[in-house]
Amino acid sequence: MDQEQMTRRLDGARKAVLGTVDERGRPHLVPIVFARREGRLYTAVDRKPKSTNRLKRLRNIEANPRVSVLVDHYDEDWTRLWWVRLDGTAEVIRSGRRLREGLCLLTEKYEHYAAEPPPGPLIEVRIEAVRAWGG
Repeated sequence: MDQEQMTRRLDGARKAVLGTVDERGRPHLVPIVFARREGRLYTAVDRKPKSTNRLKRLRNIEANPRVSVLVDHYDEDWTRLWWVRLDGTAEVIRSGRRLREGLCLLTEKYEHYAAEPPPGPLIEVRIEAVRAWGG
């Protein structure tokens, strides 16, 4: 998959999976929605019901900021399969300009967020490596 095709697929994707690691080295995966700009990926804690505000993904990032984000597409026609993995360092953003900018990108991409913006916090991933494959 060339760079242009990868960028188009990545930017057109509506969901991804965020991978973090807990303090015992166990992986933790959670589906996310995201927006991306200039080597950064953003996802936020939204208003969907949760059992706690102290989410495991946030605790994991605070303990170990190394993360992976996987965006993929499945099709019964396996020549149409593809995936893009973004590896990087994450930070939990709770206030300030970066929070506002990340939330703005998300509300531009997702109609639901335009009507009901996520309260945050925001996770900002500094993308350090990109790997991709396409059928």
